[in-house]
Amino acid sequence: MEILIPVLTLGFLGLVFGVGLALASKRFAVQVDPRLDKIHGLLPGSNCGACGGAGCFGFAESILSGKVKIDVCRVANDQAKGAIAELLGRKLQKIEKSVAVLHCNGGKKVKDKFLYQGIEDCVAATLVLGGQKECVWGCLGFDTCVKVCPFGALKMSAEGLPVVDENKCKACNKCVQACPNKLFTLIPQASTVHVACSSHDLGKDTKAVCPVGCIACKLCEKACKFDAIHVVDNLAVIDYNKCTSCGECVKVCPMKTILIRS
Repeated sequence: MEILIPVLTLGFLGLVFGVGLALASKRFAVQVDPRLDKIHGLLPGSNCGACGGAGCFGFAESILSGKVKIDVCRVANDQAKGAIAELLGRKLQKIEKSVAVLHCNGGKKVKDKFLYQGIEDCVAATLVLGGQKECVWGCLGFDTCVKVCPFGALKMSAEGLPVVDENKCKACNKCVQACPNKLFTLIPQASTVHVACSSHDLGKDTKAVCPVGCIACKLCEKACKFDAIHVVDNLAVIDYNKCTSCGECVKVCPMKTILIRS
């Protein structure tokens, strides 16, 4: 009898608390829009963060609440975006596909100014006198950008430069953010011409350390019929709103700094 009373008491209290929790879970339950799971299911699930959200689920929440537009996701295909737009009854505005390009063509053509034996990471290397390369603007040859790409769109070449696979590139912006020398930008994929240099040094100083760097000769400016390229702060810069990828600037560049993507 002495044992039975405590057992019954605990059993009664357990029943009361159980009923209370059940009622509370219904009373304070957070209502979830059933469309949220459907939207999340249509997203690629790469969780790259290029949209600015906390992964694909966070992006799905932002889409549902109207905080961001559907086309902000650079990874999802047009079919998935169209399905999300139809689900929400919204109009989808297509964005021109972009691709990452590297504004450097030096690689092993540029000599090292000292023997670097630290961590093989571009960010770490820049902490030592701006990096081991004689050109302080260029690629240091480590694969930091390759490691951060969630789509396997980058690989290192024999020349010690990262190469972009346009078929895999989703323009997620990861390489742009990871490169300490800001050598990557996203340009329209339809535009095939880009300047493979980032040096703002005087022409003679650039030529002294890199055989393929921009020397600010302005021959590209004179050759362009569309006013699409100008030398700004000793570096040729392309206006992709005007560029037709005619290739005239590529033909006249004496340093072979302006390239056409194949």
